[in-house]
Amino acid sequence: MATRNLRYYGDPILRKKCREVKVIDDKIRQILEDMADTLRETENGVAIAANQVGILKRLVVIRYEGSFLKLVNPVITDQSGAQECNEACLSFPGRCVKTLRPQSAAIKAQNECGEEITLTGQGWLAQCFCHELEHLDGEIFLDKAIGDAVPKAV
Repeated sequence: MATRNLRYYGDPILRKKCREVKVIDDKIRQILEDMADTLRETENGVAIAANQVGILKRLVVIRYEGSFLKLVNPVITDQSGAQECNEACLSFPGRCVKTLRPQSAAIKAQNECGEEITLTGQGWLAQCFCHELEHLDGEIFLDKAIGDAVPKAV
């Protein structure tokens, strides 16, 4: 079990665009597993993008239904509806903002074995897909705020 150090607000890597993963090998699988371990060991850790642990690769891990979705090169292929969300981020402890997100979001990605997968998320999962994939493009949830940032409730 290996955890990675989180990167926090002000770290320039959070604003950098992540690069596509060309080959899914043991090194990539180890990074994905380390990201999952980091979520396990982080209070309120639900999802994480690779640049949040200092790696500029298009990788995302989401804790979902008692397991982890390990996504390589994810892209949003469709979205619909709208929902207002209260949103926070591991890289911005104590910050919470209201955002407007799609009610439904579909993604295409590869899993850790290189197989193409498609997933559709509703509600919270749609919000999560959008939040994490924006990280991969150097965007942060504060960019999507529809109101002032407020302290995160503990």
